[in-house]
Amino acid sequence: MPHNSHPFSILTPPFIMDAVESQGFVCDCRTLALNSYENRVYQVGIEEGEPLITKFYRPGRWTDDQILEEHRFCVELAGHELPVVAPWRNAAGESLFRHGGFRFALYPRQGGHAPEFDNLDNLLILGRMLGRIHRIGGVRPFEHRPVLDSRSFGHESVALIRDRFIPAEYRESYVAVTDRLLEVIDESLAAAGPVRLIRTHGDCHSGNILWRDDAPHFVDFDDARLAPAVQDLWMMLSGDRPRRIAQLDALLEGYAEFNDFDPRELRLVEPLRALRVLHYSAWLAARWEDPAFPRAFPWFNTPRYWNEQIIELREQLAALAEPPLQLP
Repeated sequence: MPHNSHPFSILTPPFIMDAVESQGFVCDCRTLALNSYENRVYQVGIEEGEPLITKFYRPGRWTDDQILEEHRFCVELAGHELPVVAPWRNAAGESLFRHGGFRFALYPRQGGHAPEFDNLDNLLILGRMLGRIHRIGGVRPFEHRPVLDSRSFGHESVALIRDRFIPAEYRESYVAVTDRLLEVIDESLAAAGPVRLIRTHGDCHSGNILWRDDAPHFVDFDDARLAPAVQDLWMMLSGDRPRRIAQLDALLEGYAEFNDFDPRELRLVEPLRALRVLHYSAWLAARWEDPAFPRAFPWFNTPRYWNEQIIELREQLAALAEPPLQLP
């Protein structure tokens, strides 16, 4: 492998099929790369069987214990008949495998399309499912996976951008708005008081939910972590304030059928949104040496991007000054 190539460059079709066949399957020579950047994910055809989804983990991101804890959470949820796509396990109960220096997992293929969050009936169903997921997620904490907090998602993200990426002409504006934003985020989190942290999906956007036969299927728990329950709800809210309140009402109506929701967590919606904006830029920056990122995100780290990013951060600061969402 060339010195300057990325580790993922060795994931050729033969390598991928060899990994799958190391677990006793016979591939039919069909491989299809799926949209995934943090890890690498492929659909692999299996002779006399349904295709499998093969996920190769980014080296150095998670420990084995963290990955296995995610797997156990998914298996636990699936064991309660929840629509979660859990990893395949071999006869010994193993779900994390190794091949050629990579760790990988296998998943059954799940069809479907992104849910329509504008459909309140869909949100009612999603609320029910998340209520059930969170009821199980609250039974015990994660021991190895991280906590969603302002230090890792906010302060460390801003430090990375300031030190390595922000162009000189935008640095002063970026520092000013992020200093104030982090201050307001920390104040908002403190004002909400201690809230319960549970095992969550952590990245519950439309791309990680497959809708089929009038029901959702939750996939990709790679970002699962301890967080307030509202972390898995707020990404489904969009539009003006009345619309977001209607969406929230539908979600929590379904949620309440299976689990209690602490209304204090509504104060966390905009702080969590702000942390996601900060973290997303830092995620792109931290992965910029991966050749897949400049190809997929050519607009990142351009003058236009940083100008628009500063505007977005100022808008988020204004959103934090508004009263939290409240149910009618």
